[in-house]
Amino acid sequence: MNAGGASAGASELRLRVISALVLAAVILGVTLLGGWPFRLIWTAVAGVVAYEWLAMVSRRNAVAGGIGVGLAGLALGFLPLSGAALAGVAALAGLIGAVVTVQASNQRVLEACGVAYALCFALVTPALRETQGMGLALIIWTFAVVWLTDIAAYFTGRALGGPKLLPRVSPKKTWSGALGGALTGTLGGTAVWAFFFPGLPSGLWPVLAVSLAASAASQAGDLFESSIKRRFGAKDSSHLIPGHGGFLDRLDGYWAVLAFAGLLLYLARLGH
Repeated sequence: MNAGGASAGASELRLRVISALVLAAVILGVTLLGGWPFRLIWTAVAGVVAYEWLAMVSRRNAVAGGIGVGLAGLALGFLPLSGAALAGVAALAGLIGAVVTVQASNQRVLEACGVAYALCFALVTPALRETQGMGLALIIWTFAVVWLTDIAAYFTGRALGGPKLLPRVSPKKTWSGALGGALTGTLGGTAVWAFFFPGLPSGLWPVLAVSLAASAASQAGDLFESSIKRRFGAKDSSHLIPGHGGFLDRLDGYWAVLAFAGLLLYLARLGH
């Protein structure tokens, strides 16, 4: 690589790091606050994700669709249903939408799938945060699993290389990266749970298992979004985040963990 290329690469990395730190600070700040600030920020995220999805798959009504999803996310939060019920319905609808997206070609269907996908951010995330006695722990756990999985997969894959994971979907991802990410995400999620609930040892294995499943879900969400971008010829979902692309690019793994956690929350409430 020439000096100009190395300089450009270093500049791009700095931009990515700064953007990531700013976004993390904002998200962690509203997470600690909880309540309406937290709900509003994730409803806005849902609107932006819907905008990016529509702009990518149908290239029409993206702005109106994004605004509509944001407003719908707020309105649905006032329904006389428990947060767990809303989370379960939103998670199931989002997962069905993701499955349908893989085969669908009709634009209206693809747009509807994007709406279901985006609403997970507006409905599942607040439900997790408002879970009595463990809301903050749940959200920090999701962050830890996703962020550590992503970071470790990137650096492990670069360091060890080896066979590709799914080269037709994401040419740079390797099995070594996937395994390194899964191990780190699992241990990180378990560590967060141990921090919030020090009496963890009696329940260590279930937490390890759930954290491992969430880490795998995070990587599956990443691959799903990569397949959508490849299908529609997009390098990034947008350019709203300097150095990172769009919100859909940064939250693909988090969406999958939200869907997983939303279903678990709903099933846990059914059991009580």
